[in-house]
Amino acid sequence: MNDLERKTKQNKTCPEGKGGKNRRRGKGDGEESKRELEFKEEGQEYAQVVRMLGNGRCECFCYDGVTRLGHIRGKMRKKIWITAGDIVLVGKRDFQDEKVDILHKYSADEARNLKQYGELPETARINETAVDQAMGSANDDDDIGIDFDDI
Repeated sequence: MNDLERKTKQNKTCPEGKGGKNRRRGKGDGEESKRELEFKEEGQEYAQVVRMLGNGRCECFCYDGVTRLGHIRGKMRKKIWITAGDIVLVGKRDFQDEKVDILHKYSADEARNLKQYGELPETARINETAVDQAMGSANDDDDIGIDFDDI
């Protein structure tokens, strides 16, 4: 194999020697830098993601008592993963009351701090999905009418 064949073979696998897909991901140190806590402003609201709908949309329960359709903005797509149960900051739309745009995702520690500062209501459940909430609110008496002492 001469030098020309070797170069063309290299270019097919890794163009210009820049590496594969893992290079684009960046370093995964796992260490998250401390960032300043973002509070809501006028036209914004805190919300909890109830369920993911796909295509960058989700169902959000805003803490003003209304469930709205949330849209993950383009800057956050494929960079910040949002799942059910996450606490997020949403921007309300002036022209569509039933839709909101997700502006920021809070980590569990940040959400706890918001709860301590009184920004989130005391009933807010941090990092719990709708299934966890439904199971927690279910009656703890699992009595289905069978008494094993009689058998």
